[in-house]
Amino acid sequence: MTLQASFFNFGSISSLPCPPRTSRQRFVIRAKVEPSEKSVEIMRKFSEQYARRSGTYFCMDKGVTSVVIKGLAEHKDTLGAPLCPCRHYDDKAAEAGQGFWNCPCVPMRERKECHCMLFLTPDNDFAGQD
Repeated sequence: MTLQASFFNFGSISSLPCPPRTSRQRFVIRAKVEPSEKSVEIMRKFSEQYARRSGTYFCMDKGVTSVVIKGLAEHKDTLGAPLCPCRHYDDKAAEAGQGFWNCPCVPMRERKECHCMLFLTPDNDFAGQD
């Protein structure tokens, strides 16, 4: 796990430094979790198998495919389910528990609509050949 810290100084705006007693300082720590290699490989294999079974293709831009698979693997590691990494959630754990946005999500299974562009139908202009 990589931790990134950002320093913000919330004090009065001036060209001179604020005295320590009047300045307010806050540290914001953001944790960036890297998925395990095992999870990335599992999600890659799952994605390849699902694409074959569903008659869909990966995006011609392999960077899109890579980022989405990495996001799925990260959610698998942290939430226990491959929650769609391309959506905003107020409560990721609750969404993962409901299962609607777990990959393959309900819109993908029902209508072959993948918001992440991981699984694309052959008629999609961004669909690759493999």
